[in-house]
Amino acid sequence: MAVELVEKPLPKPSDEGYIEARLLEALGEARLALKYLERGLTRNAACKAFQAWKALLAALLRLELEKLKALAKTEEERRWLESRAVPRVPTTKMKELSRLLRDVGHEGITFVTDKALDLHDYQYHGPDPDMALSKYTTRESAAADVVELIQELARRVETLKKRIKWGDELEKALEEVRRALTR
Repeated sequence: MAVELVEKPLPKPSDEGYIEARLLEALGEARLALKYLERGLTRNAACKAFQAWKALLAALLRLELEKLKALAKTEEERRWLESRAVPRVPTTKMKELSRLLRDVGHEGITFVTDKALDLHDYQYHGPDPDMALSKYTTRESAAADVVELIQELARRVETLKKRIKWGDELEKALEEVRRALTR
């Protein structure tokens, strides 16, 4: 994937290209996670896998924004979804946002978000035999979850092909992740 795709300014969430940009970001971070795993850098891989999942959530939140706003109970909640949730995807709200996405049809997303958050903890604390700070006792266990998270991310991106503007850049980025997963 070309570096300039990820490094150029992110479109505003109201812009047409926002979802595509976030998906490219998700696939780019996923590819980096797999590269870090190849080099034995499990904590770095966990970080990138988490960032990839967070970028995917941003794309899904934007894609489903109107449905999500319809579920909101107050005008304040609707404004928060639009002004904070979509552009920022606060880590502390990822579980709640995943539940909302589940409620509009994204089955199983809450369980995968839990895995991403576990990897986020592992990024900071590494393997923890006592499981006090991290849910992973070994690097191998965390590495396996990185791969599973990236597999699920690629599967979910694939399902969006018919729902969004799908271009050559997205196809190439998805193919790079798929290829890296088969190594």
